[in-house]
Amino acid sequence: MNQFEKNVQSKRNDAIDSGVGFGVSFALFAVMFIIATVIKFVGE
Repeated sequence: MNQFEKNVQSKRNDAIDSGVGFGVSFALFAVMFIIATVIKFVGE
């Protein structure tokens, strides 16, 4: 066992972190899509 395995910075589950990252990026693109759709309807 090396020194990095003994001195762990974060003990959280990686699946939770990746899920949060996916959710944040998905929400960002969803907001961008909603804003673009609103601008399209206002411009008509």
